[in-house]
Order: sequence, then C-alpha cells, then structure tokens
Amino acid sequence: MAQFVHPAREEITLAGVLGALADPMRLRIVKSLATQKDCMSCTEAAPCPDMAKSTLSNHFRILREAGLVRTSKQGVQHRNVLREEDINARFPKLLKMILSFPE
Repeated sequence: MAQFVHPAREEITLAGVLGALADPMRLRIVKSLATQKDCMSCTEAAPCPDMAKSTLSNHFRILREAGLVRTSKQGVQHRNVLREEDINARFPKLLKMILSFPE
C-alpha cells in the first residue's frame, strides 16, 4: 500500500507553498480542489484530461510535500483534499489571495 508523506502543519513553509504553486498546472489543480469541498481523485482534479499519469502523480507529490493537499487511498483511487485550514493557520489569507487572481 502506498505511503504518503504529509508534513505537519508547523512544517509547512512559505517557500514550499509558493514553489509548488508557481507551476501553472499545480495552481490549476489547487483551484480545482478549492472549488470542490470534497475529496477528488487525481484524474478528477487534473487540469488537462490528456496529461500523462506519471506527470499528474508528480504534480500531486509536489503539492503533498508542500503541505497543500492530503492524499488518501480509497480502493484503487488516490483521493485528494486541499489542506486549506492548515495553510490558513500558517499563512492567513495567502491561499485565498493567490486563488483570487485570474490565470
């Protein structure tokens, strides 16, 4: 079974969050997760339907390691949820401000 690395709230860094969100595809994934208040599979949150699974997995790994998403395995799917509460606790209003800008 896959083991996912999720940093604790106090280990989430500003540099890690901004670095992860600097990629347009990862920003689109986070925007997609932010609009959906429930868990989404990797393919549901994918910014492009034809994105290679390995590329998508890499994007989610970077988001997970930055502390932006929490991933759990449910059956054969990896379900993802935005760690909005943790990000807001560390950096109040940062995520809301970043997500409010048009692409």
